[in-house]
Amino acid sequence: MAKGIIHYEVGEQVDLFLLIKSATKGIASNGKPFLTLILQDKSGDIEAKLWDVSPDDEERYAPECIVKVVGDIHNYRGKLQLRIRSIRPAHPSEAVRVDDFLETAPLTREEMKAKVMDYIFSMENPNIQRITRYLLKKYETPFFEYPAATKNHHEFISGLAYHVVSMLELAEALVRLYPSLNKDLLYAGIILHDLGKVIELSGPVSAVYTLEGNLLGHISIMGQAKLARAAEQLGIQGEEVVILQHLVLSHHGKAEWGSPKPPLVKEAEVLHYIDNLDAKMNMIDRALEKVKPGEFTERIFALDNRSFYKPAFLAVSAPKTAGNEK
Repeated sequence: MAKGIIHYEVGEQVDLFLLIKSATKGIASNGKPFLTLILQDKSGDIEAKLWDVSPDDEERYAPECIVKVVGDIHNYRGKLQLRIRSIRPAHPSEAVRVDDFLETAPLTREEMKAKVMDYIFSMENPNIQRITRYLLKKYETPFFEYPAATKNHHEFISGLAYHVVSMLELAEALVRLYPSLNKDLLYAGIILHDLGKVIELSGPVSAVYTLEGNLLGHISIMGQAKLARAAEQLGIQGEEVVILQHLVLSHHGKAEWGSPKPPLVKEAEVLHYIDNLDAKMNMIDRALEKVKPGEFTERIFALDNRSFYKPAFLAVSAPKTAGNEK
């Protein structure tokens, strides 16, 4: 099996089929147009520049197009790039499919659905449980298919559900450690906090922001209109509805990070920290996967442009099992 694109090193030659994840037009200093391509396979993605493009090239090399690329890996300002020597669209006879190149969550959709439903069934407050079940059922298909973002963290198929499952498991541990936390509020807040992304984003593959995503954002979409409408449909009124709305509206923590309100309920504060922790761990782990022990990652813009070191002493060989002992 060919190695994934993220495992190529500087100077290595590339001769692969890859999927165009995104294509952004720019104008070079010489006045000629170019495309910044993000090319991906199941291992992850890499940036490439396609220079001196024509209008036909812009149409030909669009998101979700499979291309055959020949080139080499180089380092540009601390970040690996693929320098394109030749590129062409894949031929139908070459029997490559979009699904062959899509990175997916490490759990199946069925496994994640079972986990999420277990947390919902553990809720004791009937109003909180009913609202959560109603909204999850309404958006179930995209919830278990969409990424959690277009970039930075969990930006893969089913990344949204995987992010939620990871957060629920963190929350379960925190509820045991801090029993004063209300698990119903915390679990519901986690399941609902990013549910608006199924409206904010365009779909599971090559996701971009929709009109609603650009003008409203997932926090407002779910925290105000959708959640209030669900409660109205179910005939539920009162404090639980307001606090669930607050959990969604405050989960980014600060106005400059996109939250209309800061966390003012204990569970809202914890939700913010859990969300932040899981997103950052995913970003760091994915960056570290690309480097060898004893090396630094490329700079991670969303983490204050820091590079993270992969300690060499932590690299250990896989333990022996009965099947491979000599």
